[in-house]
Amino acid sequence: MALRFRVFVAALLPAALLATGAPAWAQRGTWVQPPSKLPSVQRGADKLNNLDFLFDALKAAPDDSSAKAVEERIWALWLASGSDTANLLMTRVTSAVEAKDLDLALKLLDALIDLRPDYVEAWNRRATIYYMKNDYGRALADIRQVLAREPRHFGAMSGLGLIMQEFGDDKRALDVYRRALAVHPHLQRIPDLVKTLSEKIEGRNI
Repeated sequence: MALRFRVFVAALLPAALLATGAPAWAQRGTWVQPPSKLPSVQRGADKLNNLDFLFDALKAAPDDSSAKAVEERIWALWLASGSDTANLLMTRVTSAVEAKDLDLALKLLDALIDLRPDYVEAWNRRATIYYMKNDYGRALADIRQVLAREPRHFGAMSGLGLIMQEFGDDKRALDVYRRALAVHPHLQRIPDLVKTLSEKIEGRNI
């Protein structure tokens, strides 16, 4: 499944990148991002620091509250770079975004990705900022990097779905959102988008 999704994303990019212009935004969607407060992470072999275990727990979560606790643990692991320098750069990225200095945030993320090209969340954060700047081509390129490293990244999938909607490709957007929900059934906001798009594309159940 992970391989099929990577192939899907790779096949998707050329048409999007060659588009001459995205439609005007009627309403900006929300890219799924980590909450402001996350549990502390200590790298180790225990189950709470194992992404495979956590994603299994996420699928099995009985309610939104339980799923949220698991989701926060996953985000904490994704954000843990393992490098004090990388952590400092990411803190400065967050401050730059809060100050609405997106150009500075991009410069910091460029340096961070050069330093730690394996740091998935740096790619995701840069993709988000490119999306905020309406630079869909670069956002898509960075999403491809995220999903190549972590095919279960529901945040990047949400961003991919939003961009597909901006290109007017509701069918692919719906497919991506459904894949995100397959990974994280309790993902906020995405079920509403799936409902709206499925009614638009497939019609209402009678």
